[in-house]
Amino acid sequence: MGGRSSSPLDKRQQQHLRGQVDALLRNFLPQYRGQLAASVLRQISKELGPQEPAGCQLLHSKKLPRVREHQGPLTQLWGQPPQWRPIFCVLRGDGRLEWFSHREEYENGGPPLGSTALTGYTVLTSQREYLHLLDALCPNSPGDHIQEEPDPLLEMSVNFPLFLQHPFRRHLCFSAATGEAQRAWRLALQGGIRLRGTVLQRSQAPAARAFLDAIRLYRQHQGHFGHDDVTLGSDAEVLTTVLVRELLPALRAKTVPSLRGAGRARAWAWIELLDAVHVVVLARASTGLRAFQPEKDELLAALERTIRPDVDQMLQLRARVAGRLRAEVQGPLESCLNRKVDAQLPQVTRTLLNTVEAALAAVRTLIVQGMDRLSCHLRGSPSGAQLRKEVYSFGEMPWDPELMQTCYREARRSQRHLGQLAAPFGFLGGRSLVFGAQDLAQQLMADTVATFLQLADQCLTMALDCDQAAQQLEKVRGRVLKKFQSDSGSAQRRFIREWQLRIFLPFVLSQLEPSCKAELSEFEGDVLAVGSPALTIEGIYEDVVRGVLLQRIDGELKKALGVSDVSCSLDGCSEAPWDQM
Repeated sequence: MGGRSSSPLDKRQQQHLRGQVDALLRNFLPQYRGQLAASVLRQISKELGPQEPAGCQLLHSKKLPRVREHQGPLTQLWGQPPQWRPIFCVLRGDGRLEWFSHREEYENGGPPLGSTALTGYTVLTSQREYLHLLDALCPNSPGDHIQEEPDPLLEMSVNFPLFLQHPFRRHLCFSAATGEAQRAWRLALQGGIRLRGTVLQRSQAPAARAFLDAIRLYRQHQGHFGHDDVTLGSDAEVLTTVLVRELLPALRAKTVPSLRGAGRARAWAWIELLDAVHVVVLARASTGLRAFQPEKDELLAALERTIRPDVDQMLQLRARVAGRLRAEVQGPLESCLNRKVDAQLPQVTRTLLNTVEAALAAVRTLIVQGMDRLSCHLRGSPSGAQLRKEVYSFGEMPWDPELMQTCYREARRSQRHLGQLAAPFGFLGGRSLVFGAQDLAQQLMADTVATFLQLADQCLTMALDCDQAAQQLEKVRGRVLKKFQSDSGSAQRRFIREWQLRIFLPFVLSQLEPSCKAELSEFEGDVLAVGSPALTIEGIYEDVVRGVLLQRIDGELKKALGVSDVSCSLDGCSEAPWDQM
C-alpha cells in the first residue's frame, strides 16, 4: 500500500461524488455567510466594549505553528504487487510527509514518489494491532469460502513498523531500522498530525470561528449535536470528512459485499475505494471553497462597513431580545441542567483541571531545567561556542518532540476517563481535546522561551563577568516564572471553560430543542426588522443558553480552583458570552 494506482471509481461515479459536494456546499455556504456576519458583529462589539486589562504577560512567540523537520531512511510497503522497498522519508515543517526513492533524489530536488498531508492519521507501531484493525474493517460473512491471498504483511515480520492509518484514506506502511529510529519517527509524525489537525482551532481569524460555527450548525440541523473530531483539519478537509461520513453507510452496504477477495485483501480493496472517494471529494471541496473566497472577502468588507455604524442599535436590540428569551427558556433550561448536567459537571471539571494542570506543570519543569543549564554554563566560564550551542538548544525546546513528550503524555493521560464521563452527553472529541491541551503546552513553552531569551539579551552585556551574568540570569529567571505562572493560570481557565462548553452545550441544545425551538418564531419579527444577517433568533437563543451554562461552569470552576473570581483573566476566551450590555 502507498503506491498510487488507477482509481477504482469510474467517471460516472466521480461525477456523482462531485455533485454530492456541490449539494453540500449549496446547503452549507448560507450557514457560513450567516456566521461570518455574526463573527464580524462579535469582533466589533468586542473592540468597542470595555477593554479588559492586558492578560498575557509573556511575549507571544512568532515561531509557531511548525514542527521540526525530520528525515531519514525507511522501508515502505508499496508497488503492485506490494513489496517492502527502501525509501528516503522527509517530514516537512508544515506537517506534510514526502518520500523519495533515495536520499540523492531528495537532495537534488527531484520529485517525491509520494506525499501526504498528515491530517487525520493515527500512528500505530504494533504489527499485530494494525492487522487486527484490518481484520475488523471487512470481516468475512459466514457464507464466504474464498481462499485468502498471501499477505505481504504476514510473509515478512516487521520489527519496527510505523503504520499510518486513516479512516478514509490510503494507509501508509513503513518500517524503521532500529527501535530508536522508530521512536523518533513516531514522535515526529504525531507532531505533524497534531499540527495539521488543529489549524482551524488555533486561528484567531473571525472567518475560522465562523467556519467552525457553521459546521456545528449544519450538523445540528442534521441531528448531530455532540462534539466530535470532525473539525480536525483545514476547511476543505473538514467538509470532506463531513460528506464522506454521510456517504459511508450507503457506500459500505453497496460496495463491501461485491469486493473481491477475503479478509485483509478485501480490507485493502475497501481502503483503496475510500481513498479514491476522499480524493475526489477533497478536490471538489477545495475548488468550491476557493471559488467562494472572493465572495467571502467582499462579504467581510461589506459587513464591516454596514455593521459598524449601527452596532450600538444592534446590540441594544440583541440584549432586549436575549432578556425576553431568557425568561422563556429559563425554566426548561434550569430543569435540564439540574437533571442531566449538574451531577457530572464536578467530575468533568476536576478531570479537565487535572489534565491541563499536569501538562503545564511538566512545561514549567522543563523550563526551569533549561534555565538552570544556562546558568550553570555561565558560572563555569564556558567557551563562546558552547554557550551559543546551549542558547540555541534552549530556544529549540518547544519543537523538540522527545523533550516535549513528558508534557504531551500528561495531556493524554486522562483521555479515556474523560471520554467515559463525557460520552453520555454525545461528546466524542477526545482527540481534539488532547491536541488542544498539547497545543497549549507547546504555545506556553514557546512564549516562555521567547520571553526569557529577550529579557536575558537586554540585561547581559560584555562588561559583566560570568558570575555577574549568572546573577542577572537568576533575576530574569524569577521574572519569567512569575509571568509563566500568571499566563498558565489564565490559559488553564480558558481551556477548561472552552471544553466544558464543547461537552455540555450541544447536549443541552439537543435536550431543549423539542420544547424551546418552537417558541423562537414569536421573536423572529424583532430580529428581522434589523435587516442584518449578523443577528438571528437562533444565534441569540444559543448565546442565552451558553451564558446560563457558563454561570454553572464558572461556579464549579471556582470550587475546583478555590478562588473567588474565575472570570478574571479570561481575556481572549472565545466562548465568553458577549451579551452583557
